[in-house]
Amino acid sequence: MEVFNQAALVAFENEMVAHSKDFSPRLCEVIGDEQLRVALRQAMDRARSYGFTNRGPIRLFIELMFLFGSAFDTDPQYPWTAQFLGASEDQMERAERLYQKTLDYQEKVSGPEAVNTRKALGELAVLARQTATISAKDFVARTLQEMNRAFPQKAAYIGEERLTALVEEGRAEARRYRFPTLRGEALIVVLMFAFGHGCTADPLYPWIERTLKDELILGPTARAERLERKAVMWLDHVLATPREGGQA
Repeated sequence: MEVFNQAALVAFENEMVAHSKDFSPRLCEVIGDEQLRVALRQAMDRARSYGFTNRGPIRLFIELMFLFGSAFDTDPQYPWTAQFLGASEDQMERAERLYQKTLDYQEKVSGPEAVNTRKALGELAVLARQTATISAKDFVARTLQEMNRAFPQKAAYIGEERLTALVEEGRAEARRYRFPTLRGEALIVVLMFAFGHGCTADPLYPWIERTLKDELILGPTARAERLERKAVMWLDHVLATPREGGQA
């Protein structure tokens, strides 16, 4: 029985690899099969921790990972995911509520064929290149203003309170890596806004974690600058790929 169960798990993982390549083909191509399997195993483990054991709910959990980032279930941008995952209903009922809420989000935020998302990523790519200085006094207000300007649909859907929580989390994460400037803090916030609050350790975006932990990069200033260059390159790459807009 144990051998049979293990074989079934391997078969299901292979099935999810194929499904992921259909669901997010370009991202899966970029990260490669080995890294994709790392992300899938992590997602399946997280799904099981919420009592998702059926094929459909686990597949939905994986799709949400691609849409909102691997740590979507704890992301202040998407509080409804934790609410539905932790509800007392049967897993199929919870999965259905998650699915319907995701459809609502995609309609009101992402837009048809993710047109709003792609436009927002373009605005974020421009923002990442700007050299305007940010003062400590108005950092939060200025960052919220830029979020609203870059992606008004998402900002309105999430609300100022949740966005502010994301800004503070991003700043704390930047300080954890000893980024010396407010520009570095803003960079982490932008990455979290675009790729999810767990992006600094997300197996879907390994370039972020690798850059942050690369011991060959000497000093936090150089590390922040390298991460900024890679972020701009990634955003440009995503925008150059038809209908592959990331989750944002």
